Amino acid sequence: MNRENEPLSWEEFERVEMRVGTVLEAAVFEAARRPAYKLLIDFGSFGVRKSSAQITDLYQPAELIGRQIIAVVNFAPKQIATMRSECLVLGALGERDVVTLLSTERKVENGSRIG
Repeated sequence: MNRENEPLSWEEFERVEMRVGTVLEAAVFEAARRPAYKLLIDFGSFGVRKSSAQITDLYQPAELIGRQIIAVVNFAPKQIATMRSECLVLGALGERDVVTLLSTERKVENGSRIG
């Protein structure tokens, strides 16, 4: 069953914790099946979390450091190869599934909620 267009209740949407974080570290994730980076992201009072992100088409590790991104912080951790990913970095899927990261227009406090 395709649930892509199924309406979401307001209560369901409110449960999704999308927060702003700043990338502290970024490195090539050699153990990943598909090209990816290992990211360490500061979410302020929500802590520092690890994530695997398939964003290698448009970004280099060095340019990610210090960049604010948007991520879902309340999904259950997921084992990806040798790493336990603790949040889901969000991006728009373009042609050939190339990911463009979501970010804020201006710098905001780490941990700020997206709503």
